[in-house]
Amino acid sequence: MLDKKRQKVNFTKDFHEFAAWENNQVVCGIDEVGRGCLAGPLVTAAVILPPHKKSRMLQDSKLLTEQDRIKASLWIKKNAWYAYGIVHHRIIDNHNIWQADLMAMKKAFINLMAICPLTPTAILVDAMPLKLSDTYYKDIPIHHFPKGERLSSSIAAASIMAKVLRDDLMTKMGLVFPGYLLEQHKGYSTAKHMDAIKNLQHSIIHRMTFLTKMLNPQFTDQETHEEQQRLC
Repeated sequence: MLDKKRQKVNFTKDFHEFAAWENNQVVCGIDEVGRGCLAGPLVTAAVILPPHKKSRMLQDSKLLTEQDRIKASLWIKKNAWYAYGIVHHRIIDNHNIWQADLMAMKKAFINLMAICPLTPTAILVDAMPLKLSDTYYKDIPIHHFPKGERLSSSIAAASIMAKVLRDDLMTKMGLVFPGYLLEQHKGYSTAKHMDAIKNLQHSIIHRMTFLTKMLNPQFTDQETHEEQQRLC
């Protein structure tokens, strides 16, 4: 019996990819970046790798340097199909981060299907139980499992594309909203970011539902850390 909170994984890396590729079929990988940030949008990406097309560069984006992520993203753009789903910070405040994440992932997949000539035989998602029951693609199996970026090259590719795009967006926002150092921490709750918020107050791109809790005097440093770990 599987743990309700954590799906058991007992397959090797790219198991789903190889199973599809053997029949000249494809799978779609989906991942998000920015879930635990205090500011800016949530960015998701959906990627479909052509059969038997993979690279050693396709790793968990968190394990790659910025230069390696950019290099990998160029490889993905040249060799695969990809699309994005971006959710505004106010959507996060209005619906909560969980629902916003599902919205963004669904948007990324639908956008990908609009440009990709192939329909995947499976959708692979990092941890989130994506639902497509109200779409044309409701019959496609969806597999979600923890550490997806390390178990699937498709999810790893999606994590890279989402990370590169969001980092670029936040760097540009750093020019529009100087003083918050967004170009450095990309919106995460670093000490410098928290100090900037206390000194300058919040900007129009900050997530108010996050700030209300993070800046609560009764919310300890340990609780802040645990909350960020849960959201990331």
